[in-house]
Amino acid sequence: MIASMTGFSRHAVTLDAGVFDWELKSVNHRYLELRIHLPDHLRSLEAEVRNRLKGRLARGKVDAVLRDRGQADSTPNAFDHNRVQALVDACTAIERMMPRAAPVSPLDLLRWPGVLQDCSTADDQLSEPLLAGFDQALGALEAMRAAEGRSLADGMRARLDALADHARSIAARRQPMLDEQRSRLLARIGELDLNLDPKRLEQEVALLAQRMDIAEELDRIDGHVAAVREILDQGGPSGRRLDFLMQEFNREANTISSKSHDLEVTRATVEMKVLIEQLREQVQNLE
Repeated sequence: MIASMTGFSRHAVTLDAGVFDWELKSVNHRYLELRIHLPDHLRSLEAEVRNRLKGRLARGKVDAVLRDRGQADSTPNAFDHNRVQALVDACTAIERMMPRAAPVSPLDLLRWPGVLQDCSTADDQLSEPLLAGFDQALGALEAMRAAEGRSLADGMRARLDALADHARSIAARRQPMLDEQRSRLLARIGELDLNLDPKRLEQEVALLAQRMDIAEELDRIDGHVAAVREILDQGGPSGRRLDFLMQEFNREANTISSKSHDLEVTRATVEMKVLIEQLREQVQNLE
């Protein structure tokens, strides 16, 4: 299946420990570039997230973000009661010794090291459901990339048909164009009134006609059209191969244009170049 490199997905995971949001976004890139942003207490998931992205995506700049929206069911048990009681007792004793000391606020106690319980103690329990949620977000991203890829492939097939039509119209003008070039060349030589060997003259004219012939370029264009269609039908990561074929298309069209002195052929090659550029732009979006 042909896939685009652009896509977006979001998936929420609701757990007893809180609500977490996965957000995946991918855009065009020459290679696969991954940027993963996780909360500090869930950094242990990064390696597995990276491996799963590499296993299912081939190209694109991908941002994977996990946001922790906090406790779904907040309770007052997020701190160490024994440690806080010990701190309160200590503060009370100090106040007896220093009556004019500044009062200690609850926020001061919460800032004391070890008072707030470390949520990372439950990270092992969070890993499996969070990674399951990541898989759902990744599947949605792949589905969006595949849908856009199908649309791009359909547009490319339509342009390939138009490109093949122009190639056929040029092929129909090939022999008349060669005949006209040969006639013009012989007429110009005749105007010079030179005493030339007829056999040698015929050989030179034949060699010049061969250099001006566009049969090989047309054959290669037909071959490239067939190759692009085959790649689109086969699917899979193919953006780089298609990009190479777009360069070959452009090279053949330029050669035909440089060899031709026929107005119809020139117009057809201009239209071909427009189609090739449109195809190239679409290929830049493919994985």
